[in-house]
Amino acid sequence: MKKFAFFAVVAVVASLAVLPACRTTTPEDLKNSIELLDLETKWVSKYYQPWPPRLILVPQLSFRVKNVGPKALNYINFNAVFNFKGDRENLGDAFLAAIRGKAVAPGEASPVIVLKSNLGVDGKDLENIRENPEWKPTEVRLFAISRGSQPVLLGVFDVSREIDFKEPEPVEIKK
Repeated sequence: MKKFAFFAVVAVVASLAVLPACRTTTPEDLKNSIELLDLETKWVSKYYQPWPPRLILVPQLSFRVKNVGPKALNYINFNAVFNFKGDRENLGDAFLAAIRGKAVAPGEASPVIVLKSNLGVDGKDLENIRENPEWKPTEVRLFAISRGSQPVLLGVFDVSREIDFKEPEPVEIKK
């Protein structure tokens, strides 16, 4: 009986020692540890076809994460949800397991993280898209998730109308 009591005490002490290491990050701790730097939004090409003409542009969000918390940031996933302002339906989304392997130490910043929507606006060319009444003002909600934590809303940002795409010049046929 003494052996059983000894092993029970050892098991309880071991589980109490391991428990803090297994603790999930609270939403408050995660949000308070992240500062967004160099945040940029724009529209980029998802698909281009010169003939028959077709161009699909999608919204994109890029940023860096500065660790303003006391512990290193690791295993951080980001989810960006894009939608036209006022619409309940998502225009598209992007999920990325961004901070892996090399943790972001307190006071340090991550490399640039890019999240590009899977859906966007379809047209024949840039002019056609710019004149498309379905191309409405757009916003993105950015969430962070870490090791089993609940998703944390880091912010809602307007997507710029800047387009990072240039149609190629027509090829001249030399006579």
